[in-house]
Amino acid sequence: MSHTPQKAFHATDSRFYEQLGITPGVDLFEDGRRTDPAVSGTYEWWYFDAHLADGSKLVITFFTKDAAAPSRGLAPQIALDLDLPDGRTINKSIHFDPETFSASAGSCDVRIGENRFAGDLHTYTISVSLEEVTAEVTLTGQTEPWRPGTGYTYYGDDEKAYFAWLPSVPYGNVEVTYSVDGTSTTTTGHGYHDHNWGNAPMMSVLNNWYWGRGKAGPYTFITAYMVAEKKFGYTPLPVFMLAEDGKVIADDHTKVTFEKSGIHDDEQTGKPVADDHVYTYRDGTTEYTLAYHREETILRTMFIDSVHGFKKLLAKLAGFDGCYLRFSGTVTLTHRENGEIVDERTEPAIWELMYFGKDDHDQHSG
Repeated sequence: MSHTPQKAFHATDSRFYEQLGITPGVDLFEDGRRTDPAVSGTYEWWYFDAHLADGSKLVITFFTKDAAAPSRGLAPQIALDLDLPDGRTINKSIHFDPETFSASAGSCDVRIGENRFAGDLHTYTISVSLEEVTAEVTLTGQTEPWRPGTGYTYYGDDEKAYFAWLPSVPYGNVEVTYSVDGTSTTTTGHGYHDHNWGNAPMMSVLNNWYWGRGKAGPYTFITAYMVAEKKFGYTPLPVFMLAEDGKVIADDHTKVTFEKSGIHDDEQTGKPVADDHVYTYRDGTTEYTLAYHREETILRTMFIDSVHGFKKLLAKLAGFDGCYLRFSGTVTLTHRENGEIVDERTEPAIWELMYFGKDDHDQHSG
């Protein structure tokens, strides 16, 4: 018996702005606490990543709880990933007592223990000390804060389940001092900060997504191509943001087409991977394309590897095979007017493919 798929959509109509109490411009409070972490089913996190001049990469995330298990109450957590120039990788995921957590509802000011993540949509300071690793970060936005429409994507005919996303700093300059076992390094680089919250486990609403961001000359960009789960008809949900000199010049997802090619099954995860995927934005005689070309798969993570004991057995019995892949290669930005190329730039790029669900539907281009 077939069932009519439920709807999944980006909330861009005026009624949603009114309903959410926001305007087309991003307000300071939107990077503050947006959920009550004591309420079962909600989750929220503040994320930062940076590529640094010394060759290191740093990722810091403050969580209200594990987004994969949002049915619990407040369970604060900080995750830190530091890839060092000498090849070492440090991964920390530390849980804290609920009473050590506080977060302002008026702006981004999140505190977990002695750690802090705070900012005003332009300048952010992040301070963490997790066992033998510390980091002091200043992030200064070079591209204006942005969100796709209201930032909310709704799932279900009742419009109750949602996932919300605010890239507060799509691209910024970074100054950081990090220390490992007492050895301190001060360097600079470029970084990104976004804020996410929702009330439905992501693996219950999303099947997979490609996500990337980067810079090419005066342009900065964020791209995503999300595919909703089977119950939502595998609805494609594209996201596209292109800024020039820090100002957004193209971001209407209804003007975007998505194509992928060179699709093959990844030898380790079995998931279909595209060697090339392209976003094309057309507005009248203006066209921008962002073409990603995969050269190497640099990270593979099977979610089941993070589950242990009886839960792992249940996951295997249920056929759960979710995974995360990260790729390196190039991205080429091409600007055309009336079909003629007026600007084209190719830069190194890193992007990701997240697979929550099974790939048991026809692979298609958007």
